[in-house]
Amino acid sequence: MMRILLFLATNVAVLVLISVVFQVLGLESLLAENGVDLNLQALLVFSAVIGFGGSFISLALSKTMARRAMGVQVIAQPSGDTEQWLVNTVARQAREAGIGMPEVGVFRAEEPNAFATGMRRDNALVAVSTGLLRSMPRDEVEAVLAHEVSHVANGDMITLALLQGVVNTFVIFLSRVVGHVVDRVVFRTERGYGPAYFITSIVAQLLLSILASMIVMWFSRHREFRADAGGAQLAGHAPMIGALETLRRVHQPQDLPGEFAAFGISGGVGAGLRRLFLSHPPLEERILALRDQAGGR
Repeated sequence: MMRILLFLATNVAVLVLISVVFQVLGLESLLAENGVDLNLQALLVFSAVIGFGGSFISLALSKTMARRAMGVQVIAQPSGDTEQWLVNTVARQAREAGIGMPEVGVFRAEEPNAFATGMRRDNALVAVSTGLLRSMPRDEVEAVLAHEVSHVANGDMITLALLQGVVNTFVIFLSRVVGHVVDRVVFRTERGYGPAYFITSIVAQLLLSILASMIVMWFSRHREFRADAGGAQLAGHAPMIGALETLRRVHQPQDLPGEFAAFGISGGVGAGLRRLFLSHPPLEERILALRDQAGGR
């Protein structure tokens, strides 16, 4: 909770700092001299409300969306040995990680994958695919579950939503500023907004969103190493490495749809510029990092 509060305080401080810097540098006066009558403080508040609002609404609905989009069948009453083992394993790992018992579910997919989502550490959802249960022995499935439980324990879903809120705020704010400047200074629109404002704002928002996605995906890749380390702590380094090795051996795991991609056990592959938009590091790098950790013990 303290980490989240500090993160929120940092985000608020950043927004306040931007406003102060604009005033100290006289940016508002400069814009006014050129006919730009933009209220930057009001725009910052507007951008923050939209940016963080959209991010947290998505997070609040994440479990419901996951159940529907992925067809997750939550295990309310375990039927059979496998479901009972899944529930017991997650319950034990959750106790060791110091979080509330997550909901446990299974979704039908030939590809081996798993994910965790939820707005709170004590009310999350951990789900695995039927393909993963078929392709891995239980010690490796246990490691995958430990990886997802570590995501929950680390508060990764909330932190990612906060980061997304920050970049959303900057994207909305800066795109409106660019659109306003172009409309007033370049096209000399004196009253209201001309077509240049809307066109420029949309183009700027698209370009800035691409840059923002790189930042969010960089964080997503970084937190995968932490979840791997947490999974190894809960289930052992050998099973965690074995699970990643299995994922590398089998046919390429399918990316989870949309916002759930960042919460899966593995993602796509790519090189060059495409690598900047990957939610997960290459499996080879994750395996090497775990082996280095195991060797250092």
